[in-house]
Amino acid sequence: MNTSNTATDIYTQEKSFNAPQMTTPLDGNSVSIGNGFQADNFRAQKVGTAMDPLIMVDHYTMTTSTFDAHPHAGMSAVSLIFEDSKGRFHNRDSLGNDFDLLPGDLYWLSAGSGAVHDESPRENSRIHGLQVFVNVPQAQRFNAPSSLLVRKDDMPVIKNAEYQVKVVLGQSNNIIGVDSPNSMTILDGHISPNGNFSHTINSNRSVWVHAIKGELKVSVAGRVEKIEQGQAIAISNSTFGRDTNVTLTNPSKDIAHFALFDGERIQETYIQEGPFVMGSKKEIKNIQAAYAAGELGNI
Repeated sequence: MNTSNTATDIYTQEKSFNAPQMTTPLDGNSVSIGNGFQADNFRAQKVGTAMDPLIMVDHYTMTTSTFDAHPHAGMSAVSLIFEDSKGRFHNRDSLGNDFDLLPGDLYWLSAGSGAVHDESPRENSRIHGLQVFVNVPQAQRFNAPSSLLVRKDDMPVIKNAEYQVKVVLGQSNNIIGVDSPNSMTILDGHISPNGNFSHTINSNRSVWVHAIKGELKVSVAGRVEKIEQGQAIAISNSTFGRDTNVTLTNPSKDIAHFALFDGERIQETYIQEGPFVMGSKKEIKNIQAAYAAGELGNI
């Protein structure tokens, strides 16, 4: 028996695993449009592949209609409405949807080959939430558009004395919520002072942690980073990584509010131009022409 060969095989296998990578705390770019829209904007173009599969995250408040009906294609547009919002958020799209989002709800528009979308606060409403662009694999970029509405009451809650976390989509801590497009988990949670909450990251996935209110310590694989209110951090677990926990700790005397997105890494190049995400410049030009010709539908 050649024991040296056996030892080499084990050593090589062990070396193939990579520890999860975590960015430093991220600040968004402040964006204001008129008197009714303010946001902190985060883009993968600046953060890099650690955000994969997320392309853009806007943490916003909106009080008046700001954007006219606009197109999307080759990606998903996700609206997560926080429970401290006031009033109703009117949602319409070319799939025939016409309803109000309420505080705590989520709407996922898988734009695919193209859709037209419009969201605006009803009168006297104040909407606080996240608008997130999610990438899809090139093989799914031209699927027929579809949508998913998840009401607050359909989101299970993980809770104890230290935290209360809604499973908006997917699963965490053996609590299973609504099945999500692209196998994504979204959590919307609150952590008590000095409390801890942990979520397991599987191999070939990335996690986005956003401090909506208060501050958090984020711990992964022995590394700890602190994010202040409004900041975010991206964590990437490679294809050859092991399942690992991300632990969120609230070091302050006030309740902390966070959002967490956990998605499968796509690891493909893409081009984004505004609301369109495609695999090449030619595809961008084609979808722009299709929209100009009215082929993406209307509201």
